[in-house]
Amino acid sequence: MRFFTAGSVDDGKSTLIGRLLYDTKSIFEDQYEAIKKSSEQRGEPQVNLALLTDGLRAEREQGITIDVAYRYFSTPKRKFIIADTPGHIQYTRNMVTGASSANLAIILIDARHGIIEQTCRHSLIASLIGIKHVVVCINKMDLVDFKKEVFEKIRSEYEQFSSKLQIVDVQFIPISATGGDNVVDKSKNMPWYEGSTLLYLLENVHVAGDENLIDCRFPVQYVIRPQSKEHHDYRGYAGKIAGGIFKKGDDVMALPSGFVSKIKSIETADEQLDEAEPGMSVTMLLEDNIDISRGDMLVRENNQSIIDKDIDIMVCWLNEKKLVLGGKYAIKHTTQDARCVIKDIQYKININTLHRIEDDKNIGLNDIGRISIRTTRPLFYDSYRKNRHTGSLILIDEATNETVGAGMII
Repeated sequence: MRFFTAGSVDDGKSTLIGRLLYDTKSIFEDQYEAIKKSSEQRGEPQVNLALLTDGLRAEREQGITIDVAYRYFSTPKRKFIIADTPGHIQYTRNMVTGASSANLAIILIDARHGIIEQTCRHSLIASLIGIKHVVVCINKMDLVDFKKEVFEKIRSEYEQFSSKLQIVDVQFIPISATGGDNVVDKSKNMPWYEGSTLLYLLENVHVAGDENLIDCRFPVQYVIRPQSKEHHDYRGYAGKIAGGIFKKGDDVMALPSGFVSKIKSIETADEQLDEAEPGMSVTMLLEDNIDISRGDMLVRENNQSIIDKDIDIMVCWLNEKKLVLGGKYAIKHTTQDARCVIKDIQYKININTLHRIEDDKNIGLNDIGRISIRTTRPLFYDSYRKNRHTGSLILIDEATNETVGAGMII
């Protein structure tokens, strides 16, 4: 399971991850000794577990997270990939990157300060990016004497705010990342809290149902033609399944040509499969020789994706150069490359109130807004809410080759 941490500066994101890694015995002795020595050099009274993820010198000097740090750990129940994302407003784009492939978001709130602007910003981004599970960790409970009233007040305020967002599952846990309260072990300081610890929740939250298992989507990444004596007539279509369950013998249609065939076999490097599901990288062989190349997509004849050139997207802008109305950008969507022109900038979103700003259409670094684009070739897509893989795209500045926008198709 992939999850990311979000919250404002100094809410304790890196410390929480350090605590999770330390209490689940997922760090080596030499790593622990290194951060212990570093903490002593900085004159800190105890080992600063945040140093496990804040690896850049600038991060350690300022005590903040700048880049997205990925950490891996596992328990007997599950394997985890953590993205420690930054809290500063100017690093919102880094947060979007870290969150884009996550199943769950941990949003930290400082118990002393309650809900602030960055809490709203990160919750909105989590909702936009299609995160279905959010765990709100109310941290630093030790600094408010572990009072139940503080926890209940913040919980009530967040529930009121999140009701405007499209987040399905929200859980609340009072924690102290520094002391380890309710992170891996139950806290003796908060007997009034009867819920589960953070680790228990992470191990048991159901994420398998988050993938789209109904709409079959297989973007072709590469055509395998060995043309050797042994595999003279072999023609396999390799790629990663983006949706639905493909089975041997199923009828499939190739987009954009519309030709129909049957799946002859589904293979991996090691074995032949009877069926394949989202997230699996496989090679499919069809019974008929159809002209299929990179960027094409295999779907069901009676359940096709949308095919269009005119597309509305929510965009998070990642570059200092502002979005230009009428500007031309390269675009990457699933395995397709195309170019597009910005037809219209409809509105920008006020992160704090979630209201649309229709009179200010300047979308700059870290802004989120709704735009319309026209592409040079038809894209095969679903709405982002329906399928994160076929509903996402990136905009690229052709002059510099920099990724300037992350888009979610509406």
